[in-house]
Amino acid sequence: MNTSLQLIPDQASTTAARTDALFLFILAVSVFFTLLIAGLVIYFSLRYRRKSPDERPKPILGSLKLELAWTFLPLALVMIMFSWGAIIFFSNSRPPADAMEIYVIGKQWMWKFQHPEGPREINTLHVPVNRPVKLLMTSEDVIHDLFIPAFRIKHDVVPGRMLTQWFTATKVGEYHLFCSQYCGMQHANMNGKVIVMEEADYQKWLTGAETGSSAADAGEKLFLKYGCALCHSSRAPTMAGLFASTVKLADGSTVKADESYLRQSILQPRAQVVAGYSADLMPSFAGQLSEEQIMQLLAYIKSQKEVAATSQAANNSQKEGDSPSQAVSNSQKEGDSPSQAVSNSQKEGDSPSQAVSNSQKEGASPSQSVVKSQKEVASPSPAVSKSQKEVAATSPAATGNESP
Repeated sequence: MNTSLQLIPDQASTTAARTDALFLFILAVSVFFTLLIAGLVIYFSLRYRRKSPDERPKPILGSLKLELAWTFLPLALVMIMFSWGAIIFFSNSRPPADAMEIYVIGKQWMWKFQHPEGPREINTLHVPVNRPVKLLMTSEDVIHDLFIPAFRIKHDVVPGRMLTQWFTATKVGEYHLFCSQYCGMQHANMNGKVIVMEEADYQKWLTGAETGSSAADAGEKLFLKYGCALCHSSRAPTMAGLFASTVKLADGSTVKADESYLRQSILQPRAQVVAGYSADLMPSFAGQLSEEQIMQLLAYIKSQKEVAATSQAANNSQKEGDSPSQAVSNSQKEGDSPSQAVSNSQKEGDSPSQAVSNSQKEGASPSQSVVKSQKEVASPSPAVSKSQKEVAATSPAATGNESP
């Protein structure tokens, strides 16, 4: 970490060079027009000064070309600045989908960081080089501002809101971390450092770092502790696959289930009620959960999206690989119920246990599958009953021709 006086900090992220280029362009334009205007003021004051008390200046009629030039030239320059800045802004506001997420909490007068694997840090942040990092930030007390000069990122951290910022570090080393928003008496001491490491070194650090529960595991414990699972498995929306999905609200509008929506739903559940559910079903947890606990709950809910995706992929893989259940799949595609699919599977030669397994793959619970399979075994299919009647009708005992 460079402790010497630097007019321009190191460029240590993918956005640093673009930000510096825009800054230097604006600076160059500003310097040019400052010198031009100051020079013209001095020149005109000397060139057209009043030389005698009786001198009267000649009237100036104006120049259309000059008027158009100093109107549209500055307009073109400021539009270039605006467009250039907008491109950088939107790029910095949209983190990549595969970015590593780190939770950040600002608190008088420290920065707290939570890694997804479990390690927690105070005023120090370890990140791998050349990997996108998404910061999910909030404050426990007053407005703070996370500022990493070498990465050219700076973002307010506001209490009651979930804000994001991202970066990709490009150089291994240590870099300054500041709070650039006055936040109280010890504001000047609210600083730290970012340590950028090679990927292999970062993995070693994760292995050797003191770790507790991951954010998702801690969130799961809170989810069970506060009884959330009692309702969110039957009477309220399930958490599986909820994050990043589109939710239809009671007023007919839709909203994306991102961090801000989930946070508001925890603290103000009546603000955006999901269609088909009562507004009085969920209590408010405002004042009961800290910002760190809310972040842990968000991490758990987000992990359920991955669990749902993994389960769906496993089901799809099983459906593609089961040769005995082709009849079940075809039957289900045509609209048959799970019990009909089990019956069809038995006609194809599957055992009752295989029929139960196939029925489970199609969405029935284990208990439903067992009951339906037992019903199929206890009551033969119509074809089997008809065959038994024909055998009985043609036997000697049935025809009365039994020999003495």
